[in-house]
Amino acid sequence: MTATAQKNPIGDYAPVNGLDLYYAVHGVGAPLILLHGGFGATEMFDELLPALAATRQIIAVDLQGHGRTADIDRPLRIESMADDIAALIAHLGLGTATVMGYSLGGAVALQTAIRHPEVVDKLVVVSTPHKRAAWYPESLAGMDQLGAAAAEPMKQTPLYELYARLAPRPDDWTTLWAKMGELLRRDYDWSAGVAGLTMPTMLVFGDADSVSPAHAAEFFGLLGGGQRDGSWDRSGMTPHRLAILPAATHYDIFSSPALVAAVTPFLDTSPSADN
Repeated sequence: MTATAQKNPIGDYAPVNGLDLYYAVHGVGAPLILLHGGFGATEMFDELLPALAATRQIIAVDLQGHGRTADIDRPLRIESMADDIAALIAHLGLGTATVMGYSLGGAVALQTAIRHPEVVDKLVVVSTPHKRAAWYPESLAGMDQLGAAAAEPMKQTPLYELYARLAPRPDDWTTLWAKMGELLRRDYDWSAGVAGLTMPTMLVFGDADSVSPAHAAEFFGLLGGGQRDGSWDRSGMTPHRLAILPAATHYDIFSSPALVAAVTPFLDTSPSADN
């Protein structure tokens, strides 16, 4: 795709579940739903979009209360946002799509696959654990402190600059922090759902992420990965993949060229040819 096309994506709103869900389309080819992290927007992936959209159609989404998608009178829940993504896939008439998300978006992508496996042909989860207890203690402590009181100090950050520029109602900033705080304090363990996934799934973490490489291996193990020698003819491999990116943290992995390099071979292989 050209640089001009990248700078001028086709943006629109999908009426799903009482929400006007914003999405922007980049490139052409097999569809990939791309989901940003908490307090972000589709712009989080600006540095990577040209490479990701070179051979496929990227549908970048602003989740509930984020970016250009106005909040509604509904709690923020990973499950309801996952239902929004499944509804978007239906609204666009895609049938199925690959779903890739980072952090909050990774959790939404994972739950979309668990709750609506019939619409997800491949899954990429970036920097997102399958259970709350997997986050490092300092990360959990930070989540426990999130809430409306943090909204005002955070107005001095690039996150607010982006939000104020894009949000239909910038005054909802405090509400977003209150809802995100409540969401991130909720306990969860999706081990059973992960173990039941059948579509090819790739997990990507940084080696200095907010969860440990040991957790990444545990997550991969739930998918059946890493349980035996892959064998010289690769017959021992599963359709699932795990990548630990060197020198990557939770706060820069979403813009790392290494992320594109890691996921592209997985994305470019047809689902039936993954094992």
